[in-house]
Order: sequence, then structure tokens, then C-alpha cells
Amino acid sequence: MSFTGTAQISSRKITTQTLREMKESKKRIACLTAYDALWAKLFDEAGIELILVGDSLGNVFQGLATTIPVTLDQTIYHCKAVTNGASRAIIVADMPFMTYQITPEEALRNAGRIMKETSVNAVKVEGGGRICDAISLITTNGIPVIGHLGLTPQSINQFGSYRARGTNDEEAEQIFNDALAVEKAGAFAVVLEKIPATLAEKITNALTIPTIGIGAGGSCDGQVLVYTDMLGLTTDFSPRFVRRYSTLADEVTKLTKEFIDDIKSSSFPNESESY
Repeated sequence: MSFTGTAQISSRKITTQTLREMKESKKRIACLTAYDALWAKLFDEAGIELILVGDSLGNVFQGLATTIPVTLDQTIYHCKAVTNGASRAIIVADMPFMTYQITPEEALRNAGRIMKETSVNAVKVEGGGRICDAISLITTNGIPVIGHLGLTPQSINQFGSYRARGTNDEEAEQIFNDALAVEKAGAFAVVLEKIPATLAEKITNALTIPTIGIGAGGSCDGQVLVYTDMLGLTTDFSPRFVRRYSTLADEVTKLTKEFIDDIKSSSFPNESESY
């Protein structure tokens, strides 16, 4: 279900129940990342159902090569900003590397801190069976959780590359079983990243919870992109699964040059722009 300029956007708050209902009625879920109030407000007003405060903030905001260095305090800072900007979409916080893997109790403590300090609606964790105890404990204590399977960026040093996952039978079976385990542990949705479309379809059909795809074909219940990729603000990242709806990087460069020229030529500010 795509947004158009004439579409009516309900002001009703999107919840975990809303997303379950959307899966049941086969309405696609639209998701984008955001890391500040400005973009969160724009996406919220446009009709996005889910905003992910991704640990991709390490790449987008900090210029890091991976998401691994992102800290809990940094995540909380960005989540506070996003929740100040958006009120309708369900807002989900990525739990950073090593904030949920050590023990389920530590995972609960860190998830609870995110929820209490930021007003987000849920958290997201990467991994399958090995973190299901953490998912179960977090959800049992009233915190909604989204899982994340396939290419999990926090495991990039173990993977050794950003190639698609689940392309052989053994790994595909493991991802499928992990999806079942994540659902059983209490997750209300699961992100499927960079896996074969046929595997994503099989998982989507097997689960009662929504699947959110990124590079996982068109059969998932929803799709997510990093907003800088979607808007063409990112110029050095061109995976097959990214559809660019604009080339804003070129436009920003053009407008910035115009601004510089106006200053150099003393045409800015003019009389009407002065006091």
C-alpha cells in the first residue's frame, strides 16, 4: 500500500497491534530510518508506519565503517530526538552491539533504559536462537521486540563481507528456523535483510508476525530503507535493493554553491533581508 499525495492518513497511533492487523489484511507496512526530529516529523506526516532509529546512525551521522562502535548513550540521544519529532508512527530503537548479547538480564536492563529515557515504542535486536532467551525476557516484561535475521550488520566481522545470506541450503534452513524461534520467543515482527526472495516468502508465509524486508524481495509484509539511501543523499552506497527516489546530494551541492556565490557577489543579504 503506497502513499500518495491525495491519500487520507489516519491520525491513529500505530502500534504493534496495528502492524499485526496490517499483515492479516495484507496491507504493506512502510518503514524508514530516522535519527533526528526534523526527518522524523517529515516522515511521520507523510504516513510512514514504522520509524527505525537504526544503529546505522554510526554510518550516516558518524561516518563510521560499521555499526559496531555505536553506544547505548548515543542511541538514547537520537531516540529522544526522533520521539520529539514523530507522534503517529511506531518508533523502534536498535539495541547497539553488546547491549543484549551477554545475558538476558543485561539485555532487559538496557532495553528498559531505552524505553524509560526515550519514549520509543519498541526495540530491535539482531540474531536468532542464541538471543531468544533475551527476547523472551524483554517481552515478558512488557517491552515489544523486533528481531533481525539474514545479513546482520553487527556480525560483519564474523561474516567477513556484506554478501547475501541464506544462499545455500544449510544457511537458509538456519535462518528459517531462527525466524520461527524469534516468533516463539515473543517478537512482534522480524526484519529480513539481504536474503533470497524465495526464502523471505517462505518465512513470511510461515510466521503470524510481520516480516520487514530490506533486500529480501517483494513478498515481505513491509519494506524498510535507510532514508539517506532512499533520498539519494548517500552517493557511495549502491546495493541492488536500494531504490532512490531522488538525487538530493546533487541538489544540496547545487544549492550550497548558489549560496556561496550569493555571498561572494554580495547579493546576499539584500536590503529586504536586512534590518
